[in-house]
Amino acid sequence: MADGVEQRLRDLGDFIREQRESARLSLRGLSDRAGISNPYLSQIERGLHEPSVRVLRSIARALNLSAETLLDSAGLLDGDVSRPAAGASDIEAAIRADANLTDEQKQALLSVYRSYLLVNDRA
Repeated sequence: MADGVEQRLRDLGDFIREQRESARLSLRGLSDRAGISNPYLSQIERGLHEPSVRVLRSIARALNLSAETLLDSAGLLDGDVSRPAAGASDIEAAIRADANLTDEQKQALLSVYRSYLLVNDRA
């Protein structure tokens, strides 16, 4: 692997570990929630394996993060949260376009908004 890819994988693993620890989850707890094996998650956190988008989405869901946050940490997004995604709702587009918000604030608002949509879909 090239040095840039190795560093990106280490950064992704560090980010996932920090999120897991802040959620007070054990490695086994997160692997159970995400539906992936404990050894595989350990390899991801140590930057030894490049997970698929599906696995990253499972981890994001298990950590109550937006998939975009985790995909961005994996270097799979261009990082431009101000650009509306194809098919994004007007509310999501407005959040992304608001110049008064930082990227982190935009991600947080998008996560909260989407969590409410999920709750409403389940009701």
